[in-house]
Amino acid sequence: MKYNYIGKSGLRVTPICLGTMTFGTTTSKEEAFKIMDKAYERGINFYDTAELYPVPPKANLAGNTEIIVGEWLKTKPRDSIILATKVAGAASGWFVPPMRHGLTAIDSFHIKTAIEGSLKRLQTDYIDLYQMHWPDTVVPVEESMKAFDELVREGKVRYLGTSNDSAYGLTKANEVSKYNNLARFESIQNNFSLLNPRFHDELANVCERENISLLPYSPIAGGVLSGKYNGGLYPKDTRFGIYMSSENPRVQAMADRFVNNKTIEATKRYVELAKEYGISPVTLAVAYSKHFDFIASTIIGARKLSQLDESFAALDFKIDSELLSKIEEIQKDILYPMG
Repeated sequence: MKYNYIGKSGLRVTPICLGTMTFGTTTSKEEAFKIMDKAYERGINFYDTAELYPVPPKANLAGNTEIIVGEWLKTKPRDSIILATKVAGAASGWFVPPMRHGLTAIDSFHIKTAIEGSLKRLQTDYIDLYQMHWPDTVVPVEESMKAFDELVREGKVRYLGTSNDSAYGLTKANEVSKYNNLARFESIQNNFSLLNPRFHDELANVCERENISLLPYSPIAGGVLSGKYNGGLYPKDTRFGIYMSSENPRVQAMADRFVNNKTIEATKRYVELAKEYGISPVTLAVAYSKHFDFIASTIIGARKLSQLDESFAALDFKIDSELLSKIEEIQKDILYPMG
């Protein structure tokens, strides 16, 4: 197994990380244990969760995923696992989290409240990588980074990361850290896939120059790149099959972003390309999402055990220059399918 370091940290992780956001809703605790056990047996040492999970987010469910992960964690040597979790982003952003009565902020109070809850639910004394789920548009970044730094100094957190952030946000936060002698963000967890290569536009440049690692999530675009939404069929037991029937405008907007004419057409071409190379379209998508030097580990998800094999196959498949050129040709023909 190959390992990569996250940023300038001492976190040495496998090229694939297991995401857990469905554990406690569409994935039962029993199935979640089977999924995590199989990942561990395959050699995966990196696991990602959040205080907000499971999804779809609900006040009565928030934290249940961490509880499941924490119970499983007790069955393994703690120092054999690189564990990542997140503090819910600010209510001033694109989404109001259903915890702490919808008053969340990336300030000292909420960061400290969140970490104590996560440590308790995960049944551990420390978090290897603690991430901001999304930025705060109101609280000064100086206050946020100081609060995060205190967690590192207290030994509750080893390293810090951000998520769903911009090139400006990442750079601003780390410059504040640099000039105030605070712990910096070693990673950024953003959406990145064959259907959403926007990270290349500017963030990749920041990561390469500053030695910050991308941890891509949704490498198969919420399942779209598997091809299961092609043909005009939207299975009711799938994420976007459920989202499309929702009355929530935000949920409907997300479904439209992932499943539209451009994503379906691009996926059709990627499915054909995968066939040409004798691999699953899921394997192709995951392989692409871990291909670049600025990526430390790509986060895969699975609602059931049987979905893991096609993703794990990407550990042994390399994208060569010829295949990358064919991918880039599709991306040139169908610009930014997800907007």
